[in-house]
Amino acid sequence: MLYDPTMIQPMRDELTSIGFNELKTPEQVDAKLKNATGTTLLLVNSVCGCAAGQARPGIALALTNNVVPDSLVTVFAGQDIEATAQARSYIPGYPPSSPAMAIFKDGELAAMIERHQIEDNTADQVAALLVNTFQEHCS
Repeated sequence: MLYDPTMIQPMRDELTSIGFNELKTPEQVDAKLKNATGTTLLLVNSVCGCAAGQARPGIALALTNNVVPDSLVTVFAGQDIEATAQARSYIPGYPPSSPAMAIFKDGELAAMIERHQIEDNTADQVAALLVNTFQEHCS
């Protein structure tokens, strides 16, 4: 582990309190993503400022929309290392980064929001990007 678990617990709680299921092992990742049906939002969470200031608050805002993914899952980069690596194996063609968000539809990658699309935006702008992505892939 790279980070003290007590330090990052509030960062985990911020997501689980709004309905995210934490995936802490590669087996949990496979159980949720392999052969999944419906739509799934995967967040690769992290301790960085853009995760705290833009990604997590943006997701919370976007989830107030009337169209949202069927399932919400998260891995924590730098903490759940093997689970994060397994989750990233489902998003080929994208360099590892965190935070990052992927939308899966019936087990297939449908959309990807990378760190560079998060870090230079406000939480409201991230929420708008997510809402548009939800409208396109989750309705």
